[in-house]
Amino acid sequence: GPPDTLCIVLNVSKSRLTILTALSSSQSLNIIRGDFPPSSKETFFRLLTAQLFIICFPTGVDPVNPSLRTSGCSDKRCPAKPPRGRYAEWNRTSRHLIRVIKPRRTPLHPSAPFPRGTAGHVIGAEGEGSAAPAFSGPGIGAVQLPAGALCAGRAGSGPALLLLPLAFRERMMWPRRAGALGWWLLLLRLAHGVTGGRPCSPKRFGRDALVCVCNSTYCDTHEPVSLPPAGFFVRYETSKSGKRLERSQGAFRRQAAPPDLVLVLEETQRYQTVKGFGGSVTDAASINILSLTPDTQNHLLRSYFAEDGIEYNMIRTPMGSCDFSTRPYSYADWPEDYELEKFSLAMEDLKMKIPVIQRAKAMSKKPISLLASPWTSPIWMKTNNNWKGKGSLKGKAGSKVHKTWANYFIKFLDEYAKHNLTFWAITAENEPTAGLLTDYPIQCLGFTPERQRDFIALDLGPALANSSHKDIRLIILDDNRVHLPRWAKVVLSEDSQARRYIHGIGIHWYLDLIAPINDTVTPTHQFFPDYFLLLTEASAGFQFWEVSVVLGSWDRGNHYSQSILANLNQNVIGWVDWNLALDLEGGPNWVKNYVDSPIIVDVGSDTFYKQPMFYHMAHFSKFIPEGSRRIGVSIVQRYGSCHLEYVALIRPDGAAVVVVLNRTGKTIPFGLSDKMGLIVTEIPPNSIQTYLWKRE
Repeated sequence: GPPDTLCIVLNVSKSRLTILTALSSSQSLNIIRGDFPPSSKETFFRLLTAQLFIICFPTGVDPVNPSLRTSGCSDKRCPAKPPRGRYAEWNRTSRHLIRVIKPRRTPLHPSAPFPRGTAGHVIGAEGEGSAAPAFSGPGIGAVQLPAGALCAGRAGSGPALLLLPLAFRERMMWPRRAGALGWWLLLLRLAHGVTGGRPCSPKRFGRDALVCVCNSTYCDTHEPVSLPPAGFFVRYETSKSGKRLERSQGAFRRQAAPPDLVLVLEETQRYQTVKGFGGSVTDAASINILSLTPDTQNHLLRSYFAEDGIEYNMIRTPMGSCDFSTRPYSYADWPEDYELEKFSLAMEDLKMKIPVIQRAKAMSKKPISLLASPWTSPIWMKTNNNWKGKGSLKGKAGSKVHKTWANYFIKFLDEYAKHNLTFWAITAENEPTAGLLTDYPIQCLGFTPERQRDFIALDLGPALANSSHKDIRLIILDDNRVHLPRWAKVVLSEDSQARRYIHGIGIHWYLDLIAPINDTVTPTHQFFPDYFLLLTEASAGFQFWEVSVVLGSWDRGNHYSQSILANLNQNVIGWVDWNLALDLEGGPNWVKNYVDSPIIVDVGSDTFYKQPMFYHMAHFSKFIPEGSRRIGVSIVQRYGSCHLEYVALIRPDGAAVVVVLNRTGKTIPFGLSDKMGLIVTEIPPNSIQTYLWKRE
């Protein structure tokens, strides 16, 4: 603890203030305990529920009577009854720090104005950086408190203390004689933003395979993102060794020898604006979420969408069934219904997907953008009259079937709008090349780039433009990037009538090994810079030789971050994962095409596991809000090659965010250089870090 300081640990609930223990420097006093019911002047505590605070009082010379000093004792030497005069409190009468006569029974009376002339400063993480005055800034490591200063903090990850330099009391326009109300308002100000998260409840499935366990009574959470004062930075770290979004803080250095590797932010080099990150609400994800008890369901959805979660802002959902359904179906399974008079949403929409999406949106403080993709049309519209296998729409673009299929999109959007769910974008077809393959085992509908171009130009584009959904974004391809740039060249050619209806290009990651990003995504952006690129689907464990679900796999988390970083650095605006949650088998899936997921549900024990993939996603989704702008990064290094992967962005609030991934087995020292100065840091082996700081 801070030197020469008495810290009292308080548990604040709706009904009472409980003093749990008291600490003085490194000595645990464990003497001052007791429950104190709130009085009329303790309104502050009525506003909080089950929060843990630490109130620190200097144990130096008493400002009123210098002859009085406070002191402590070690655990082994503490008497059964504490002697008088050993512990400090705020006294109503003298309005100064004096000794306590009855420490076991005397409640805190924090009603005094604070001594003049006091000041405080925070030294950065691990003692780095120079001391800097701060009004109320989070600090970690060495914290110096002069006599008369006050600090407040919390247990758990994140800032250990919030320090208030009391010399700024009058600048806050406080009355000269503040009294009890001023003290409580001070604590309320300090408490804002320091409500901490809950730590991971770990479970191992092997030496390096760790998950965080959640159930109806407990789930790890993460504090809302708060920026440190200017001149300081915060760092969040997740590692193979077991850290999960662990927060620390440090200070910029103005005069320091740079390390051998420095990443320099180049603000003048500006690239794409980020849309966001998210996952997919499929039938399977909904089944797994809704199979849990209500409290566990809430923990799962909050983990993804709430401010104390990882704050996804995008949701993709299938338009009808997909392989992650328990049956194949569409919304118009009555042959020859060209007017779609019998069109209706399925039970899977009304009872599962829509309620889950609505709850996710209600939990989020950010707007959530919805994206829809069809896997197949009703089979009576298809050339093979089958859900699976090689088959396309009957006839040609502009025909009755094509018009009906285009109106099917409008009907779907209309029906979801009745449930107050409007979509940011739709894709013209999920993996359109799958329907060109004989015996393809999943629902599909085949399109060549030429046929997709003509369908959009003559049918889907005009249908959307003439509907109430004319502002929706239309995305082409929605397939593996191996088809780029040719697909885009055909659909978006200068003489294409479809290009005026199109806004973006969707890509999947399943064939990335044979389709380098520099040969596919990079030239596509160069050819068509006015159309955004969005990764719309990815999942681990999809290869036929892989185990579908590998609980605690760090490598699969690495794969996620590697892909996100590579795509962001090639002008992709977002990254949307596949199923939000699957069962222990990787399903349900009606064709047994099982895969892995960031959250795995164990229905039998009403439990779910947050995998490393979940926390890798968090390093982007929680800290890179919609509207962030990627900037350039240059490398300054003395020797060797850079083994780090990274991206830098400027957030809408003007703060900088840098994500760094180390997939090697060694610690790598490096620096981050910005106009604020130099961050001297390091990244442990097999870990990912996110850095945040104010730039003004």
